[in-house]
Amino acid sequence: MSGRTYICGLDAAMHAMGGKWKALILWWLQEEPLRFGELRRTVEGISERVLILQLRELEAHGLVHREVHDRVPPKVEYSLTEFGRSLLPALNALGAWGEDNMDRLGG
Repeated sequence: MSGRTYICGLDAAMHAMGGKWKALILWWLQEEPLRFGELRRTVEGISERVLILQLRELEAHGLVHREVHDRVPPKVEYSLTEFGRSLLPALNALGAWGEDNMDRLGG
């Protein structure tokens, strides 16, 4: 997307899906496609503007697919691409680690 040079694999991965919101968006899309409003309600605390920006970046990286259904009112659904699904083992491992250490981390 940006043509930047990465210093390691973790740098590349964090650039593609780093930050609090992108990981949570990917997490919630793993079960089924969701409409924008469903995502906004599911990802607690995210503003509409930030959700739009994060979805655009995830789509630009090829992790999320945006499908517009031609009808009135318009219906837009977001889903994981196969490339996005390839991140799920890493996200699930990170989520399990977080569950195991929530108390220690103060959550």
